[in-house]
Amino acid sequence: MAFRGKEMMKKLVKKVGAETLTPELKEKLKACVPDSKVVMGRAKRGLYAGRHIQYGNRVSEDGGNKSRRCWKPNVQEKRLFSYIFDRHIKVKVTTHALRCIDKAGGIDEYLLKTPYQKMDTEMGLFWKTKVEQRYAELGQMEVAFFTPEDEAKFEQGFKDLNIAKKDARREARKEARRKMYGDKGGEEKGEEEASLEAGGSESHQDDHGWLEAHA
Repeated sequence: MAFRGKEMMKKLVKKVGAETLTPELKEKLKACVPDSKVVMGRAKRGLYAGRHIQYGNRVSEDGGNKSRRCWKPNVQEKRLFSYIFDRHIKVKVTTHALRCIDKAGGIDEYLLKTPYQKMDTEMGLFWKTKVEQRYAELGQMEVAFFTPEDEAKFEQGFKDLNIAKKDARREARKEARRKMYGDKGGEEKGEEEASLEAGGSESHQDDHGWLEAHA
C-alpha cells in the first residue's frame, strides 16, 4: 500500500510535537513533502535511501517470453548508535543506506547532511527533524570550560563516590545476613570459635608437657 505526503505530514507533526516544532522547520517540511507525493507503504518503517520496489520482466532463454516480476530492496534490521541522543536507534535500513551512513560518519551526520527532498520515508523525515531540533536545543545551552585541576578534582570525587557506594552495598549485605541468620547464629558462631581456641591452647599445653617428660 502507498500513502500520500499529506498524511505523512500529519503523522510527523503529531510524533515530533506541534508545540516544540519551530515554524521555519515546519515550513521546510511542508515544502519538501508535497500532497501529491506517493511513497511505498513499506518504507514508513525504515531508512531506504531512495531504494524501493522495482518492476520489470523475466525473459525466458528459449523463446524470449516475458513475465512480470519485481525486485525488492535488501532490507536489514540494525541498531545504530546516535551520539546526540546517547542511545541506540533500532531501525530497518537498506544496504545502500548503510553505506551512505558509513560514508557520512554516523547516523546523526547522515540525517543532517541528507536534504529533505531525498528523505522520502516517514521514519527518515521524523529522525531528521528530531536531530535538527536537538541540535537547536544544544546550540542554546551555555558551555563551561574547566581547568585540568578542576577536572582532576571531579575525577577524584567520582572515585570517592564509587568507593562510598561499594561500602554502602557491603554494609547492606552484612545487615541482610544479620537479619537472615539472626543474632543467635552470630552468638553460636562466636562460642564455637572460642571453644576451638580453648581446645587448641589445651592441646598445645599437653604437647609441651609430654616433650618435657621425655626430654
